[in-house]
Amino acid sequence: MPPDLSLPSDIVVPHHVALICDGNRRWARARGLPIHKGHEQGGEAIGEIARACRDFGIHTFTVWVFSTENWSRGEKEAGGILKIIEKALDQHISEAKKDDVRIIHLGRKDRLPESLARKLRQAENDTRNNKSYVFNLAIDYGGHDEIVRVTRKIVDDKIPVEAIDEKLFASYLDTNDQPYPYIDLLIRTSGEERLSGFMPWQTNYAEIWWDECLLPDFDRAKFREALLDYSRRRRRFGAGDSVRKFDFEPKLIAKLELDWWRARKFKEEGAFKKAFVSYLKAQFGTSLLIAKEAAEMFVKAITTGETEGNWQGTKRILTSFYSLMRKNVKLAFEPRLVASLEIEYLKRSDSKRSENVELQNVTRELYAELFRIPIFQANKIAYLRVLAQEQQKQADLATGKRKEVLAKKAEDYLVKSYEALKERVA
Repeated sequence: MPPDLSLPSDIVVPHHVALICDGNRRWARARGLPIHKGHEQGGEAIGEIARACRDFGIHTFTVWVFSTENWSRGEKEAGGILKIIEKALDQHISEAKKDDVRIIHLGRKDRLPESLARKLRQAENDTRNNKSYVFNLAIDYGGHDEIVRVTRKIVDDKIPVEAIDEKLFASYLDTNDQPYPYIDLLIRTSGEERLSGFMPWQTNYAEIWWDECLLPDFDRAKFREALLDYSRRRRRFGAGDSVRKFDFEPKLIAKLELDWWRARKFKEEGAFKKAFVSYLKAQFGTSLLIAKEAAEMFVKAITTGETEGNWQGTKRILTSFYSLMRKNVKLAFEPRLVASLEIEYLKRSDSKRSENVELQNVTRELYAELFRIPIFQANKIAYLRVLAQEQQKQADLATGKRKEVLAKKAEDYLVKSYEALKERVA
């Protein structure tokens, strides 16, 4: 696996990932292709993500490829989708056996073409003793339909009303004998932000990732983004939050950061280092000794990259800097990843050709990883920081009253960014 598509070794990956497949038809139409070509490419994407799940150590992967409502698409398209599913099953059954994957069908078999129903039964039978991974194929599946089927089974079994509880109900679901029946991370492609009735029982506490790309374009790299974001979620399950809290003062932190911004801009190394020590103490609550050691590293890293052009050396020093910070601040970020994002952030911050949207994207990624918050929660922080930097750049070029006005705007935006951050981590 290419290093840039691997995951940091110490992040938490979900036990169970589910994918609501969406966007095949739009993908095909946008390219002037027949609809079935979109479904075929979507099938290829599913295969890639299934293999990625195994590579990343994810035990259970569920894909919803045909809903109970998909019959309304007409015999030609619905039949074409089911033929593609049947063909894919033929192609991948040997791979499943080799990788110790158990295949399970979720949904109804009684309405499927007999050849597909037969092959699903055969696949389930041939892989029933496999334990390393589970691959759930949701075909002719609907959440309401599953609940109705469960209810009928309970009635048929003449279960006394007083014996019916959550545990018993779950034992009748399509996922009843799986080690991880409950979905940890649910992904939906194509920009649609609804569940459409998918596995309502099993998604009770699922984290959700909405992806704008169409299913055929959802690849390992995009899947990796979703997993990194998942690792930043705080899964409380209705309980309290046990992560580290930060009780910093946004106005103070903003002032101290602006101090080291300006010192760095004008190559005042002593002032840069002094301001950065104060910033680390106030922002992260480090001791003076640790703050001084960390500031030495950070200033050296900046000099190595910006003055000497040795960005590989900068990455090594920043990795050491963030390793020290992680050890003493007890945050859960991955030092090498944050170091890489910090370098990209520094380069784009100083580049005259860099677009604000590019800077905002890398800022969002940096703060999401550093403070272990989801991407969508880091959006506001990144937006405000980019506005602050833009105002400060203009202030550096201005004089007199205009310089003061721009500098004040930069500080106000930075204060607001720290207030937004504190809302997430305090």
